[in-house]
Amino acid sequence: MEIESRPLSDALGAELFDVDLARPMDETTFRTIHGAFLEHSLILFRDQHITPEQHIAFSRRFGGLATHVFDQFLLPEHPEILRVSNKREKGELIGLADAGKYWHSDLAYMKRPSLGSILHALQVPPTGGDTLFANMTRAYDTLPQAAKGRLGGMMAVNRVAEGRRTSVDGRIRMSKAQLTKTPDVVHPVIRTHPETGCKSLYVSQSHTDRIVGMDLEEGRALIRKLVAHATRPENIYTHKWRPYDILMWDNRCTMHRVAPYDRRHRRHMHRTTIKGDTPY
Repeated sequence: MEIESRPLSDALGAELFDVDLARPMDETTFRTIHGAFLEHSLILFRDQHITPEQHIAFSRRFGGLATHVFDQFLLPEHPEILRVSNKREKGELIGLADAGKYWHSDLAYMKRPSLGSILHALQVPPTGGDTLFANMTRAYDTLPQAAKGRLGGMMAVNRVAEGRRTSVDGRIRMSKAQLTKTPDVVHPVIRTHPETGCKSLYVSQSHTDRIVGMDLEEGRALIRKLVAHATRPENIYTHKWRPYDILMWDNRCTMHRVAPYDRRHRRHMHRTTIKGDTPY
């Protein structure tokens, strides 16, 4: 099947046209979509009216699905889907309302982080709430050669963001069971994409805590410098959501964050997370 596409930005991303993810998909069509995903690191499908079952089925074409550690926000009867939502029922949030305030790659705090994420927008605010994506392959490519040499072989400790572990008044936001499931992990600062062979920066504002073998403050200063380099304007695509958009991104070579929005407006989405490999 021929699938028309157009770039979303100079930095990364492509919109794919004439694809209905509610319909059965043959292998040729899937290979075309998978190829676009690897080429562009982020792919967009507009106006996708799919059920949770169809969302899960499409996601599984790319690999096994992770069950998110924040199990209180999983979709009942469909634990493969995380609700990213500020919607409340009986006064309680049903989803992860503050997901992605800071630059991160999904599940970088796990031994085997996510391959990719697939987010289906069901309700979006009239303004704000955009998602910004950074091309981490370009971030690596544009480093000075000396920096590439210095960073090669360097390892970093990644962990769940501190704001998830404890709240400002000291109450534990994660249960003991959730904390047990997410011990600190060590990943390379430069990782190699297992399918394309390209190298990417693999540090983030949210999850990269420190550099192995480096003074704590010196290491954190380096992390901040690398994140600033990766998030220069020419490296960013900003996605302005429409209802029923589906966006899929490659967590192995991008990171992202959510722009602020008026919390009086509803932002309600379903996300699946595809299991990945141990970074190298």
